[in-house]
Amino acid sequence: MDAAIDGNAHVHVNTDTDVDVDVDVDVDVDVDVIVVGAGPTGLMLGAELALGGVRVQILERRTEAQRQSRALTLHPRSVELMDQRGLVERFLARGRAVPGWHFAGLDTRLDFSALDTRHGYTLFLAQARTEQLLAERAHALDVPIRRGYEVVGLRQDDGSDSGRGSGDGRGGRTDAGRVEVDVRGPGGDLRTVRARYVVGCDGGRSAVRRAAGIEFPGTDETLTGALGDFAVVDPAALDRARAHGVLIAPLEPEPEPEPEDERTDGGPAEGRPGGLTRIVLVDPRRMRTPAAEPLTLEEFRTSLADICGTDCGVAQPRWLSRFGNATRLAARYRAGRVLLAGDAAHIHFPAAGQGLNTGLQDAMNLGWKLAAEINGWAPPGLLDSYHAERHPIGQAVTENTEVQTLLMELTLLPPYQRPAAALRKLLTELLGIEEVNRRLAGRISALDTAYPPTAADADPLVGRRMPDVALTAADSTAGRAHELLPPGRFVLLDLAGDEELRRTVTTGWGPRVTALTVTRHEHRTDLDGVREILIRPDGHIAWATRTPALPARRIERHRALTDWAGRPARR
Repeated sequence: MDAAIDGNAHVHVNTDTDVDVDVDVDVDVDVDVIVVGAGPTGLMLGAELALGGVRVQILERRTEAQRQSRALTLHPRSVELMDQRGLVERFLARGRAVPGWHFAGLDTRLDFSALDTRHGYTLFLAQARTEQLLAERAHALDVPIRRGYEVVGLRQDDGSDSGRGSGDGRGGRTDAGRVEVDVRGPGGDLRTVRARYVVGCDGGRSAVRRAAGIEFPGTDETLTGALGDFAVVDPAALDRARAHGVLIAPLEPEPEPEPEDERTDGGPAEGRPGGLTRIVLVDPRRMRTPAAEPLTLEEFRTSLADICGTDCGVAQPRWLSRFGNATRLAARYRAGRVLLAGDAAHIHFPAAGQGLNTGLQDAMNLGWKLAAEINGWAPPGLLDSYHAERHPIGQAVTENTEVQTLLMELTLLPPYQRPAAALRKLLTELLGIEEVNRRLAGRISALDTAYPPTAADADPLVGRRMPDVALTAADSTAGRAHELLPPGRFVLLDLAGDEELRRTVTTGWGPRVTALTVTRHEHRTDLDGVREILIRPDGHIAWATRTPALPARRIERHRALTDWAGRPARR
């Protein structure tokens, strides 16, 4: 069980925060991409598309920005994504770093600090704050967020793109193909807007997914949990609640964060005036209550008392909600010119807090590919690789959350409590094995995400995330690999020294690829013998070579750049 919630949760207590309200009064009727949904996934995608030079607007049904804390965790890979776009300091200033995490609430924690990353922690940050920071990023890139607009239907023309590059591979837009989207505006009026593509980031009940006819197979809700964000708790009782499997998480203070000199412990103290404490539980007596049924403060207090013998002094709830274990995965992430990301593509029980993180990573994968398609330089099949790469990730997340949910549920069912307790004890012991812990921590944190290479003879680095190695590169002030990625371009690192590199790459792929000669870099055994590395805009490795002979390496490089960054410009 985790401090996050999925798209099936229901809100029953609301509060104002200092999150900015963003309302736009009208929509653009013709753009390159319409992103439906201004949650974390939609905001991240909008910014990524704008970074790629795409005309994009975000449509959001809600008239105001998110005010509930909702999902709470940014895992290491998501923090890395913010680092790769130059945003990480803004997030760290508002969040609280936690070095360990959990799997199914087992006693042995997952050690994120032992992973191969500069960000070996979970960052506790309320979703409302994440959305605020991403909305600021979108505004800085001139992405309009149109609030109060609900999608009620869409139609694709007969020329819907099949996934092959729509231009000549050298750049240049084409106008073939449109999606018409029917929206209901703030005043109830209906209008039609058009775009080259539409991306549904509109949650588990996605109107875009339904209108596109994309199936959403899976299982219905059979178990629910409850959560509350409280301004008042009894700190002395919280350890007792933890000992009975109740999740406790401090949230940032309200309405304003504390000064840095008061946050030397990394975040607000539990029960501290001005701060909130999140409490998450599954009550055996109430775990079959439908998520749609309102949750009251009295019921929450009763559940706490039944589970751990104390109601922890909870009072002044800012948010109470139920959440369920409905688990579904879109049959396809793309139908012609309509694509899905985030909860519109996958929903599950919020075990280990993976939902929001998976959505952000969907957006990072999709943004540059869709921009390439629209700008006319995408190699054949690039846009279809979004489904090929991200659908298996969605399946893996839904499967591991089902496993975690089962491990929690069995301990609550009398016929299975004894063997379930023995199983949990065994798994807890196994997590004490360093390699086992690292393997599972890599999976939950998404740091082990590696996309399958397209070539049988690909280097072992291909598909993996680029390690954030310290380096010195000619004509660059960056001191780390991830500092090269904020512009959202490919980065070609020459570790061997080819005097023709810059001229060749700039002439053929200059607007899409930054080529740098690395004079020094941090030693890593996995980089031994590597001569060149091509990093994708999302931070994964597209190509690497250890070929020592320069003429052969240049041939490989040309092929790799053409395969990933399109055909070179005519000279």
